[in-house]
Amino acid sequence: MVDYIEMVKLDDIQSGQMRMFEVESRQVLLARVGDTIYAANNICPHMGGNLSMGKLEGTMVTCPRHHSQFDLTDGHVIRWTDWTGIKLNLGKVVRPPRPLETYRTRIENGRILVESPRVPAEVNS
Repeated sequence: MVDYIEMVKLDDIQSGQMRMFEVESRQVLLARVGDTIYAANNICPHMGGNLSMGKLEGTMVTCPRHHSQFDLTDGHVIRWTDWTGIKLNLGKVVRPPRPLETYRTRIENGRILVESPRVPAEVNS
């Protein structure tokens, strides 16, 4: 069963806007595109940039740090960085592309609810 956390009123986020919220010790990015709300980890999996400070174009978010791009519909990588050539290839070896973690959302009574962010299970060694 999926737990949902109430975030904010739908009217508190305008279409084309992104905001960051702290949820269970994690930063969650909320983005509104038309009447659809997307939620994802606010920390870029490339180099830890703050995605809420980036750019939103449709469902694509661009990290302000190295311009990595992700599709908020499912978190897939559109562009890992805007580097080119040897720098890009070396960067992919050091930091292989990883998708952005996304969370399910729903709207109830004019309020945005977001799936509780999954905290990775501890590994016993």
